[in-house]
Amino acid sequence: MNIGGEKDFIFKQLLDYKSYTYTYLLGDCLSREAVLIDPVIEMADRDIQVIKDLGLNLKYAVNTHVHADHITGSGVLKKRLKDCKSMIASVSQAKADIKLNEGDLIKFGGHELEVRSTPGHTDGCLSYVWHDKMVVFTGDAVLIRGCGRTDFQQGDAGRLYDSVHKKIFVLPKDYIIYPAHDYTGQTSSTVGEEIRYNSRLSKTRDEFIKIMKELNLPYPKQIDKALPANMVCGIFDEEEAKN
Repeated sequence: MNIGGEKDFIFKQLLDYKSYTYTYLLGDCLSREAVLIDPVIEMADRDIQVIKDLGLNLKYAVNTHVHADHITGSGVLKKRLKDCKSMIASVSQAKADIKLNEGDLIKFGGHELEVRSTPGHTDGCLSYVWHDKMVVFTGDAVLIRGCGRTDFQQGDAGRLYDSVHKKIFVLPKDYIIYPAHDYTGQTSSTVGEEIRYNSRLSKTRDEFIKIMKELNLPYPKQIDKALPANMVCGIFDEEEAKN
């Protein structure tokens, strides 16, 4: 899927093949200001190189939530790119330069992202809506034909269902959904597709809660390392994180 509108912007969807995390680079062509959504620490060198190649100035490293499957690259990016500031939800209680709340706007050049609070996978999950380009970055709240798990880290299936249906599925059906992860080789979806075809979120609220309760997923492999690191912006031991 292609983002519509005039090409006054730069958009890159980047993949961490270890955690299947998507990182999104958004840039303004005129001012060269950019934001990076959900950076991964092991991919910091790649991200910095792409930013430099494109002549961009990274203004913000933004996280959709406190991740449990990888360590954020925000802290490393802040160290190596002097103008970069980190962002995360205020309710997450994680360290960041800027704490985000419902309705905030993330501005870069002539563009802006609207912050929508979409808890349920975690307390601090945020989705970012780029209305001008008809795009929403959903983090783990909505995945392609799925959603983030709700059995740990303040997870609440009912709350997630309400968040998605009240904050994401109310967007126009042709808005493009870019998730934080995909494990099946897909890169994007639309609001309309997920309303109709999402194997979990298309169900009734009671059915969804039952589905999530019965998933019986394994304990996340990286959670014991990732969670404490991500609470402090990923800064503890960069070399240890890469091992």
